[in-house]
Amino acid sequence: MPQWLVIMIPGEIDEALARAARRLGPFAQRLSWHEEVASTNDVAMAAADGGAPEGSVVAANAQSAGRGRRGRSWASPPGAGLYVSAILRPPQHVLPLITIAAGVALAEGIEAATGLGPCVKWPNDVYAGSRKLAGILAEHGSSAAGDHVVVGFGINLRPAAYPPEVAARATSIEDELGRGVDRGLVLAECLAALAHRYEMLRRGVSDAVLGAWRARAAQHMGRTVEWDEERGARRGIAHDIDARGALLVRADDRIVRVVSGEVRWLA
Repeated sequence: MPQWLVIMIPGEIDEALARAARRLGPFAQRLSWHEEVASTNDVAMAAADGGAPEGSVVAANAQSAGRGRRGRSWASPPGAGLYVSAILRPPQHVLPLITIAAGVALAEGIEAATGLGPCVKWPNDVYAGSRKLAGILAEHGSSAAGDHVVVGFGINLRPAAYPPEVAARATSIEDELGRGVDRGLVLAECLAALAHRYEMLRRGVSDAVLGAWRARAAQHMGRTVEWDEERGARRGIAHDIDARGALLVRADDRIVRVVSGEVRWLA
């Protein structure tokens, strides 16, 4: 049985991780559980800066200052979700597809644990139908201990009193299922799926990861998107992603590669 770093892990989570231990890869030995932190990504980044090994996982019951891309806040009420960050020390060729692989893994893990079939939306969201179920934030760091990536994710497990701007576009696993959910099983399956997809990237099997992402993103391709450039906002039709995970948009009779920045899905 794995020896977890913190002994006060909730029983259902400890048991689920132990059952899945053989499938957890680098995540099979080091998990610290917190009742509440400001941000699991911040805790994990500090640990990575201090030399924590690849596979170390920080998980919390609540976050007081959870965040998403571009500094947006991520509502993290106590007991309503899973808030998790994992430390990776990937080779250079893996870096561009970390978020893509994490999106696939979360969707696969949620499906394995619950039977739901989530879809993904570029760049870092997991959806159930038209509502957001989970989000991912991958952050890079470098210290004397070496380069690292912290992959953070939040999964909405139960209905919660979200802020109005969040409630209008969010859902939870329990909302979708109409019944309770085993959060330990969800966490274990998501970490197992992340271990599997990360190992594929390390072995250079990126085509399979990209194919799995495309299959889960199909309902969003063909939609109108808007993004900002130096000359102002542009619009186009989401078409695909390329081999490095960039969004390919058909605009003005050509394909435009959108790498970063704000992308607004309009229709």
